[in-house]
Order: sequence, then structure tokens, then C-alpha cells
Amino acid sequence: MTIEKIVMLVAGFMVLLSTLLSVYHTPEWLYLTGFVGANLMFSGITGFCPMVIILRKLGFKHGIAFR
Repeated sequence: MTIEKIVMLVAGFMVLLSTLLSVYHTPEWLYLTGFVGANLMFSGITGFCPMVIILRKLGFKHGIAFR
């Protein structure tokens, strides 16, 4: 699995999880949704993503995100 796919999967999972937790537990979980969205925007603008650095150190390789 490539870095790009892992980043998209983790971001999507975090948004879905925090949305469900905000509905069924407490609305404060929406802060996590906002944090993930802000991080995605920051990464899109600057090209810097902390998760990419971590995944590179773990040995994952870059690839094609979309075919």
C-alpha cells in the first residue's frame, strides 16, 4: 500500500469516526473532524504532512494515488 492511499484512508476514517462519536457520544468530537479537515487543507497548500514523514520512516513508498 502506498503513502498516498494510507493518508486518504486514515483521514477518511478519522472524519467518519469523529462524526459518529459526536452524534452518539458528545459534540466535542467535532473538533477532531475540524482538525483533520484543517490539516488536509494545510497539506494541500504547503505540501507538508506529518503523517507522510512518519510513514516514510516506517518504510512505506510513494505511489500513484489515483489511476
